Amino acid sequence: MDDLLDMIAADESPSQISDKIKELLFAKSAEKIDDFRPLVANSMFNGDTETEEEWNLLNNSFQNQ
Repeated sequence: MDDLLDMIAADESPSQISDKIKELLFAKSAEKIDDFRPLVANSMFNGDTETEEEWNLLNNSFQNQ
């Protein structure tokens, strides 16, 4: 995030700033997907479903960040 602010302050090109924003958003979304992956894999392949509480906790953490 500091890199982005430095780029804006240094008056980097808009395309470079845009690429940095996309990179940061992609990294954050990939992290969220990794958080959900075990639950989805478990429910799809093991047939065991997680409790509604666990899904709600993950969903809330996803929305809060």
